[in-house]
Amino acid sequence: MTHVSVRRGMLYVTIAATIWGTGGPVAAVLYQVSGLGPVAVSFWRFVFGAGVLFAAAQVTGIGRPRPVGSGGSRPAWAGLLVVGSGLAVSQAAYFGAVAESGVAMATVVTLGASPALVALGARLLLREALGRAGALSMGLAMLGLLLLVGGPSATSAAGVGLALLSAIAYAGVTLHSRASTRHHGATRPGSSPARDAHGTAMWGFAVGGVLLLPVAAAEGLFPGGGQVTTIALLGYLGAMPTAVAYSLFFTGLSSVRATTASMVALLEPAGATAIGVLVLGERLTPSSAAGAAVLLASVALLALGESREDSRSGKYE
Repeated sequence: MTHVSVRRGMLYVTIAATIWGTGGPVAAVLYQVSGLGPVAVSFWRFVFGAGVLFAAAQVTGIGRPRPVGSGGSRPAWAGLLVVGSGLAVSQAAYFGAVAESGVAMATVVTLGASPALVALGARLLLREALGRAGALSMGLAMLGLLLLVGGPSATSAAGVGLALLSAIAYAGVTLHSRASTRHHGATRPGSSPARDAHGTAMWGFAVGGVLLLPVAAAEGLFPGGGQVTTIALLGYLGAMPTAVAYSLFFTGLSSVRATTASMVALLEPAGATAIGVLVLGERLTPSSAAGAAVLLASVALLALGESREDSRSGKYE
């Protein structure tokens, strides 16, 4: 298997998190223009994302349209069911938490719990130690996240429960993908991190879209207006924050520790905040500005620690 260095893996995960930050603002515009609900937007995001990856597979030959694994084996399909259902549950539960408790609480609980859950799972299942730099970065990231969203203002048991469910689903996808790239990639003839990541994302979105379809249909599957704009925005949402970002994220997981990847993903709310200020005309409070700065500092500290580890060991295996 062609090795991806830790530095390159960190770059891939960072780019993925940055692109993810554009997803929220685009979805917010979609809700206004199309009249689609959050589950319907998630469904079409998965459909467009899977379509882009299938088309890319046909053109480039990377991640051809078959499940990861030899001969479409049952374990491969079981793994893709884990990824697809995890992505679907994470999306739907997060939007449900937003509806119950608001964006601030949903963001704090979901993104705050995810790194901790991934760190625990990585320690128990993957034997990945957090390290001093990782622990310090996690503390700074949690502080920055709280400052960025201004702290929770309203709570409900249902909202917190849904946010935790979203965090658990995201952690499961991250841990499963990290374990797969570490333990199975080298055993597949002709495999590579990019090929495996492409296939995992492609089939994961296909499975997730099927699982979301009944709920999306009940919510309202087709837009009520602005069809041209809706298709353009859905196309962007499917191509960039979905197909490209998740392919990069899964590729980065072949060399970057699961906990590190989940913490770098905290760049997403910082990026979304920047877009809100620069593009949508939103105001940035001093607390939010400080939170974004602390988040960026935590990721920079983490990247420095990972680069030093990479220089000493070359890769994590």
